[in-house]
Amino acid sequence: MKRIFFPLLVWLFLALPSSATLWLPSVFSDNMVLQQHSEAVVWGWTTATGSQVTVTGSWNNQAVNTKAYQGRWAVKLPTPAAGGPYTLTVQAGGDSVVIHNVMIGEVWICSGQSNMEMTPEWGLVNKDEEIKNADYPEMRFFFIPKHKSDTPQDDTPGYWTECTPETMRRFSSAGYFFGRELLQNLHVPIGLIYSNWGGTPVEVWIKKELIEDDPELKEAATKLKPRPWWPEKPGDAWNAMIHPLIPFNMAGVIWYQGESNTQNPYSYYRSFPLLIKSWREEWGYTFPFYYVQIAPYDYGKGDSLPAAIVRDAQLYTLRTVPQTGMAVTMDIGNVKDIHPKDKQDVGKRLALWALAKTYGVKDIVYSGPLYKGMEVKGKKIVISFDHVDGGLVARGGELKDFFIAGKDMVFVPAKAKIAGNTVEVWSSKVKDPVAVRYAFWDAAQPNLFNKAGLPASPFRTDEERRKE
Repeated sequence: MKRIFFPLLVWLFLALPSSATLWLPSVFSDNMVLQQHSEAVVWGWTTATGSQVTVTGSWNNQAVNTKAYQGRWAVKLPTPAAGGPYTLTVQAGGDSVVIHNVMIGEVWICSGQSNMEMTPEWGLVNKDEEIKNADYPEMRFFFIPKHKSDTPQDDTPGYWTECTPETMRRFSSAGYFFGRELLQNLHVPIGLIYSNWGGTPVEVWIKKELIEDDPELKEAATKLKPRPWWPEKPGDAWNAMIHPLIPFNMAGVIWYQGESNTQNPYSYYRSFPLLIKSWREEWGYTFPFYYVQIAPYDYGKGDSLPAAIVRDAQLYTLRTVPQTGMAVTMDIGNVKDIHPKDKQDVGKRLALWALAKTYGVKDIVYSGPLYKGMEVKGKKIVISFDHVDGGLVARGGELKDFFIAGKDMVFVPAKAKIAGNTVEVWSSKVKDPVAVRYAFWDAAQPNLFNKAGLPASPFRTDEERRKE
C-alpha cells in the first residue's frame, strides 16, 4: 500500500506550498488539452478571500472574472476551434498561475480495469515498432496514479505529457490506439485521461450511495472477493480517480471493464447502466460512452457462463442506454490469457464508434452484426441482424457456436447457414424450436462477421435474463 499512497502524499505536499494564495487542480497543468467549442469550466482555490479571480486564454486574450466563495472559484471559459499551443493565465490576490503549451481539441477519459490499464510495456502485438512510431506531440496524456478514498476528493495527483515513445510505452494501449485513430482522421489535438485500476469491479467506480441504497446491488457487491492489491468497496475508485475530474469538459468516455464482475454477473445488467447514467448526471450532460465487450477467456466456471452473462449485459446496455457504443472482441481474444495483446483493433473499433456517431464521419462501418430479431419457420429459426453492411460472412468455414432449444429450453449445438442478410439455425434434435443462442459461453471463438470485417456480438433470443 505504501507504493500506492506515497506519491499521493508527496504530490499534496508539493501542490500546496506555504506561500500559495492560488492553485488549480492537477488536470489544469502544462501540456493539457481543453475541449474545443465549449464553455470549459476552469476552477481552483485561493486564500485571497474576497479578491477577484481573472482567467484568460491566450487564444483571444479576453478575461473572465469571478470571485471566490469560501476559497473556491470557477469560471466558464469559451474555447475556440482546435488549435494551439496557447497559455492559460489565472490571477487572484496578487498571485498568478500560467499554464503553458495548452492545446484545444478533443478530450476523452479512458477508464476501466486491467485491459484498459494495460500498457505496451505489459504486452502488445508489434510492441517495439508501435513504441518507436509513437511520436505525436498533438496527442496528450493525463496520468492518474492508482489510489482510493472513502470520500469524494476535490483533486488527484496527475500530470499531462505529450505523446512520445517514452510516454506512450507507459500509457493505455487501447487508449493510445483510440486516440491515434481520432488524431489521424480528425486532424485535431487529442487529450486522453488515464484513470484505470486492474482487477476492479464496476462497483468501485460508482458512487457508494448508489450501491448501498439499492438492496440488490448492495447484496451483489458482497459477492466480490476482497483482494489486498485493489479496492473492493463501492465508490473507492470513483471518489479518488473520477470525482476530482468533475466538471472538466470532455468529449466522452471509453471503457474496458467487466472481467471482475464475472463474480456477480447478473447484477451487471443494472450496475453497468447505472455507472453510465450516474457519471453523466455528475457531469451534467449526456456524453458518449463507448466500451469494449469482454473478450473470450476460459474462467474455469463450468456451466455457469459468467462471462457470457456479462457480455449479454453489455449488449443489453447498448440497446437500452442512449449514446453508447460497443466494440466486440470475440475474434481478438486469447482463451488462455485474460489480457489479449491485440489492442490495436480494440482502439480502432472504439474509434469507429466515435468517428461515426460523435463526429459524424460518413461512410464508416462502425459495428459488427447485432441481433435484431427472430422468426420461427418450421423446424428452423431465422435470425435477422442490424449492421450487416454489405452482407454476412462465415470466416474460416461453416458457421459455428450456434445453439438452439425447444420448449424445454435445453440448448443443443445447431447447424447454421447464411441466407442473404439472415442466418438460418436448426438441429435434428429439436423439432419445434423456440430460441437460439450464439457464442453464449465464456471461451467462445465464433466466426460470424459482416463484410467490413467486424465480428457479430454474442446474443440470446430467450428473455430469461437479469435473473440468477
